[in-house]
Amino acid sequence: MGGTNILVTGGAGFIGSHLVDRLVLERPSKIVVVDNLFLGQPENLADARTNLGARLKIYIRDASIAPIMEQIVKEEEIQLVYDLATVPLPTSFGQPRWTFDNNVGIVMCLLELLRRDFFELYVHCSSSEAYGTAKFVPMTEDHPLNPTTTYGASKAAQDLLIQSYDRMYDLPFFIFRPFNNFGERQNDRAYAGVIPTTIQRVLSGQPPVQHGDGNQTRDFIYVKDTANAVVALTRAGFRRDIVNVCRGREVSIKDLLRLIADVTSWKGSIEVAPNPRATDVARHFADSSKLRSIVKDFRPTDLEPAIGRVVSWYKGKAA
Repeated sequence: MGGTNILVTGGAGFIGSHLVDRLVLERPSKIVVVDNLFLGQPENLADARTNLGARLKIYIRDASIAPIMEQIVKEEEIQLVYDLATVPLPTSFGQPRWTFDNNVGIVMCLLELLRRDFFELYVHCSSSEAYGTAKFVPMTEDHPLNPTTTYGASKAAQDLLIQSYDRMYDLPFFIFRPFNNFGERQNDRAYAGVIPTTIQRVLSGQPPVQHGDGNQTRDFIYVKDTANAVVALTRAGFRRDIVNVCRGREVSIKDLLRLIADVTSWKGSIEVAPNPRATDVARHFADSSKLRSIVKDFRPTDLEPAIGRVVSWYKGKAA
C-alpha cells in the first residue's frame, strides 16, 4: 500500500481512527478521512496528523451524499477505500429509519463509484450485529443473518447489497465483520459500550451495572488487533468474500464486569438491573478460522492486559 491514495470513511471514529494510525505505517501517499463527526472526534486523528502532516486530509462531510463523495474521490485520486462510516446501534432505537437509510446510502454511494472505476478496491466494515443472536457456535461467516435492530438490519443489507453488485459487475472488494471492539478512544458519551461505560463508572466511584442475569456473551477484540487484521487482509489479497474479525472466544457480561472490577481494584458490589436491555443479543461467539487461515500470524491480545491498557489510558486522560 506504499504510495497509495487511501480514503477512510468514518476515519475520525473509534475503529476508523485506529485503522488510520495503522495505515500510516504502510507509507501511503496520502490518507483522506471523511467523517460527519456524529461520533468521531478530530482529536482522534492527532497522531496521524503529526505523522502525515499535509498528507492527511480531513473532510467533515456525510459519506452518504453521492455528489460530495464523487468529488472527493475524483479530486484526491483515491485508489483504496476503507468504509467504516456508520450510524451506530443505539441511535437506531430513537431514529430507526435514519439509521437504516443513511447506512445503506453510504454503501450505495461507494458501490456506484466503484462500478464506474473511480477507485480500485473497496473494503467494507460490516458488524456482528448482522448475525443477531447465535443460532450455533462458533458463528461462521455462513451463519444466518437475523438482526434484532434496524442497525443490524442495515449492516446485513449493506453486505447483501455489496454481494449483489459484485454478481452484477464483478467488483474488487472484501467485507470484514468485526465483533465487539474495545480500546482507547472508544466512545464514552451517550452511545457508549459496556467496557468504557463500566471503566468510567468505576473510576468515578460508581459500581458496575449488570443488566439481567449477566449470562449474555460477547466476543471482544482489542481495536488495535482489528486494525492490524484489516491491513493484513488487504496485503494478503483477500478479495470478494466476507471474514469475521474476532478473538474467537466468548465471555459473559458478568465475568467481564468482574474482570474490569479486578483490573481497576474495585472492591464494591456490582449493581444488578433486573431486566436485560431491549433487543440485546443473547450470545456472540465467533469462528476465527477463516481469518487465521489468511493471516497466519494473527495473535489477538488477551482480554485482561488489553483492558488494563484501556484503564491506564482513562486514568491518564483524567490526570
